[in-house]
Amino acid sequence: KHPNQEFLEIDTSKILFIVGGAFEGLENLIQKRTGFGARGIGFSSDDEDKILIKQALLKEVAPDDLIHHGLIPEFVGRLPIVGVLEPLSKDMMIDIMRKPKNAILKQFVELLKLDGVKLEFAKGSLEAIATEAMTRKTGARGLRTVVEEVLLDVMYDLPSRDDIERCIITTKSINKQGGTPILVTKTGKPLNASKKDIPKKLEEDIA
Repeated sequence: KHPNQEFLEIDTSKILFIVGGAFEGLENLIQKRTGFGARGIGFSSDDEDKILIKQALLKEVAPDDLIHHGLIPEFVGRLPIVGVLEPLSKDMMIDIMRKPKNAILKQFVELLKLDGVKLEFAKGSLEAIATEAMTRKTGARGLRTVVEEVLLDVMYDLPSRDDIERCIITTKSINKQGGTPILVTKTGKPLNASKKDIPKKLEEDIA
């Protein structure tokens, strides 16, 4: 729950459990069963049409589709109600990263602060993180994975150093373009980049 949102009360007295997942590829099984959207799935459709067709297909999900996807029949039989959630947009992913009280980015900022390092994000880096997470099709869970991969080596090295003051995540370090987070010493000298590579515009309202 977001701290600024109202509570939604749910009577759980008749709910045994709630199951959720990404179920990647489920729409293809539904399309084969129903024949709906068969012409629109091809290469001639633009991305927006494909998204609309996928959403329409998922609303037609049936227990047999879940079984063919890999769930055992005994398990599916205990799921009397199946609901479909709308996919997260890029803006939603960015909000998830930065707005909640215990947001992912705030957690990493605090982690690096323990080593006396200020973690910063270049302008556009949050959008790059969200885009990379969306390509992995694992929902909001992919956000933490992307940030962890970018900072993995840095978090191992920082505890043994006392000369680093800033760590800046750039779009290059996220987009697999051979870049790594820029480390800046207490004297203002970047260790793994030139001064002109230090971004002048940073993302705000994170910590």
